[in-house]
Amino acid sequence: MNLIKIGKFIAESRKNKNLTQEELAEKLFITDRAVSKWERGLSLPDADKMLDLCNILDINVNELLIGEKIDMKDNEKKTEELLLELAKQEEIKNKKIMTSMWVIMVLSTLFYVALLIVSIMLFIEGPILGAIIVVATMVLCCSCFYALKLEVEAGYYECKKCHHRHVPSYKQVLWAPHMATTRYLKCPKCGKRSWSKKVMTK
Repeated sequence: MNLIKIGKFIAESRKNKNLTQEELAEKLFITDRAVSKWERGLSLPDADKMLDLCNILDINVNELLIGEKIDMKDNEKKTEELLLELAKQEEIKNKKIMTSMWVIMVLSTLFYVALLIVSIMLFIEGPILGAIIVVATMVLCCSCFYALKLEVEAGYYECKKCHHRHVPSYKQVLWAPHMATTRYLKCPKCGKRSWSKKVMTK
């Protein structure tokens, strides 16, 4: 998805409607700085503003996300290309989240083990050792809970029985037996429990 191209298209469409950035911002109940960011290709409109923006500029969502006007005969092809591009973007985003999850897990585990080894090597005993172990364990637990949150947010779990891809709740994932990121979950579609593997796209 080319943000610069989309930004230029928004700017051209706005000018075709004889609107200033301030006037467009007022119609969308946002700041003119947000519109300026869109037009400079620094960000995309939020999903809840896209339809309103398209209605005001008399364009459709496909045209907005592609960054050009589409002939009706090319509409189906462009839609397919856009869907493929969105799926690719989603996969990249989810892979980054999963990478962050693994980094947090590895670093927090290394921190925990290193702290225990240092404490033992320095012959720390009594309440101080107890306090160190409690603090290290709390840090490890918080890191694990946060890493699990990232795992839930990234991608989907695929049911082994019917291959339906879904996003369970944090609580369901927390209490599900697991092997790495494959979890024993109940599928909302077929209602059966199976070892659901993690996948990055719908």
